Amino acid sequence: MMPFQNTLEFSKQLDQSDALNYLRNQFYIPQHKGVDCVYFTGNSLGLQPKNTAATIQQELNDWATYGVEGHFLAKNPWVSYHEQFALPSSKIVGALPHEVVMMNQLTVNVHLLLVSFYRPTKTKYKILCEAKAFPSDQYALQSQVQFHGYNIKDSIIEIAPRSGEYGIHHEDILAAIENHKDELALVFIGGVNYFTGQVFDMKSITQKAHQYNIPVGFDLAHAAGNINLELHNWQVDFAAWCSYKYLNSGPGSVAGAYVHQKHHTSKLPIFSGWWGHDKTNRFKMDQEFVPIQTVEKWQLSNAPILSMAAYKASVELFDTVGMAALLAKSKILTAYLEFIIHDINKSKNTELEIITPIENRGCQISIIAKNQNKQLFNKLINHGVITDWREPNVIRCAPVPMYNSYEDVYRFGTLLNGGFKP
Repeated sequence: MMPFQNTLEFSKQLDQSDALNYLRNQFYIPQHKGVDCVYFTGNSLGLQPKNTAATIQQELNDWATYGVEGHFLAKNPWVSYHEQFALPSSKIVGALPHEVVMMNQLTVNVHLLLVSFYRPTKTKYKILCEAKAFPSDQYALQSQVQFHGYNIKDSIIEIAPRSGEYGIHHEDILAAIENHKDELALVFIGGVNYFTGQVFDMKSITQKAHQYNIPVGFDLAHAAGNINLELHNWQVDFAAWCSYKYLNSGPGSVAGAYVHQKHHTSKLPIFSGWWGHDKTNRFKMDQEFVPIQTVEKWQLSNAPILSMAAYKASVELFDTVGMAALLAKSKILTAYLEFIIHDINKSKNTELEIITPIENRGCQISIIAKNQNKQLFNKLINHGVITDWREPNVIRCAPVPMYNSYEDVYRFGTLLNGGFKP
């Protein structure tokens, strides 16, 4: 590829040569004064695929037509509706189909999996996680520790960036596992840190912890659909993720869970519900719980069909395009954003610092706007650029390969460089 240029013409040239540029037309783009917004918050809520209404309407029609019999007579029978997502979802996270299930919401799934994998003892009861994890993860870990009768401050070990830095050194994580190997009951880390966008080396973290028989889980909320994942090959024990960020399934939609197949027939404790019961005799309503011998044993309730229908519209796009093609575009699109930011700094109009590690990132770039406050974010919003502001002065932006363009990146840079109209 030719060297990047910070020009409108060059950005349009990149879009014209992009084999995936047709995907943008598969989504609704928010409008600002009759023009497409620059939407860089797919790391918070993905845009709506245009086919979403049709997939939901199909289930509404079948509900109207069949009532309860839609569980068996609907075009996509509801009793087995979730099963259609096993294969395409497994491709997104690098797992086997029977290791992945869509169910509940993210933090619910985290708690259900912690029931099985956080098994503290008198000597091994501590949890290792990254500092400044997403608050919901912190709350979940704290409440699990307290539930088992332990003190939060003594039981949760947080790995923080070194003084004056934003990213966490990988060797510091490995060293912490080594130093606390006799105390750790669990390692649980976000695959991608929500604040900095740093991607953690999940493979080697898992390998290190497994040297000492410590189970490992990941929150993949900012990873699923964003980075390359090989959960099965990495031998990750469990993981959970939402589907409303990069997976575009709508606000608060259904979440995903993964458990490595080596645990499917184990004696790990679980919280049971009837949708995790053996399918062949589920409707006999027996009192004794007989678990399904796959990840589906962790299910509690029947599928939320309408939110799953929204997920269906998006996951079909992922399955058609494939993660490899999306990741290839993401690498170039994010590199172009990085180039634009560095070019802006040369102009001296604005001073920006990228705090996302170049070598360990997905499509999110977090920027410190030095000597700026939230007025900069508000100006961007008022000019049709939707990003995410985190106090005190960080702008998180994610050019998503599924629907963002190179021209989006150029327009964003122009405004950051002082191109605001009165």
